[in-house]
Amino acid sequence: MDAVLAQAAARARGDVGARLAARLAGAAPALASLEEACRHALEGGKRLRGLMVLESAGLWDVPEEAALPAAAAIEALHAYSLVHDDLPAMDDDELRRGRPTVHVAFGEATAILVGDALQALAFEEVAAIRGVPAERALALSARLAAAAGLRGMVGGQHWDLTIEAGAASGDLRAIAAMQALKTGALFEWSATAGAVLAGEDPKPLAAYAHALGRAFQIADDLLDATGDAATVGKATGKDLAAGKATYVGTLGVEGARAEAGRLAAEACDALAPFGARGDTLRLLARYTVSRDH
Repeated sequence: MDAVLAQAAARARGDVGARLAARLAGAAPALASLEEACRHALEGGKRLRGLMVLESAGLWDVPEEAALPAAAAIEALHAYSLVHDDLPAMDDDELRRGRPTVHVAFGEATAILVGDALQALAFEEVAAIRGVPAERALALSARLAAAAGLRGMVGGQHWDLTIEAGAASGDLRAIAAMQALKTGALFEWSATAGAVLAGEDPKPLAAYAHALGRAFQIADDLLDATGDAATVGKATGKDLAAGKATYVGTLGVEGARAEAGRLAAEACDALAPFGARGDTLRLLARYTVSRDH
C-alpha cells in the first residue's frame, strides 16, 4: 500500500475504531457478552468505506463532527452485513478477518442479534451528526436506508443467492447489476457522503464509486479464486465450489484482472473535477485491485 494511503487508512481505522468502541461501552452487565460479540464483529478490517467517507468529506472541509459519525455509521452497517452474510443460512463461513466468525465464536442466535444491534448503531451514528444543516444529515440517513435495503445491499445479497442457484450464471450484465447492489450501493453511499454533507453535487463521486465497487468485487472474486486463506483471512475457493456466477468464472482470471484494472482507471478518471485533492481516493482505487487480502 502506498505510504500516503497507508497513513490515511491508519488514521481512519484509529478514529473510527475509537468512536465505535466508545459507542459500545457501558452496556448493562447482563449484556456484557453481547457487547463483546459486537466488538468482535467490529475489530479488524481495512475500514475502506469509512476512509471513503472521511476523504470525500475532506474535499469540502466538512467538519469532523459530521464526517466521523458518518464514517462510523457505514463501518457499523458493513460489519452487520458481514455477520449475517457469514451465517449458516447464507454463506456459512467459519473464518472472517483471520478469526472465527461471530456465530462460531458466540453462537448463531447471538450473531443475529449482533447484526441487528450494529445496524441500529449505524443509524444512531447518522443521527449524531453535527455541524451541518439537519436536512443534510436526514438526507444521508435516507440514502443509507436505501443503500442497505431491498433496492440496495440486501436486495443484492438475495440476488446473489439466486444466481448461486444457477439463474443468470455467466451473464456479465446480471453479475454487474447484482454486484452494484450487493457491494456498490454501500460504496456509493460512502463516496458521496461528503458531498451530501457539504450540500454539493454527488454525481462525480457516484461515478467513482460505481466503478470502484465493481473493481473491488472483482478483486474479491480473484482473491477467492487465487488467494491464500491465511493471507486473505477467510476461506477461499468457495465461489467455484458453490457454482457462483462471478467475473472470474465468466472471463477467467486474466480477463477478470484486466477488467478490474480498467474499472480502477475509470474510477480515477471520475475524480478529475477535484484535481490533486482527490489523490488519496485515486490511490485507494489502485490499491483495491492490487491488494492481497
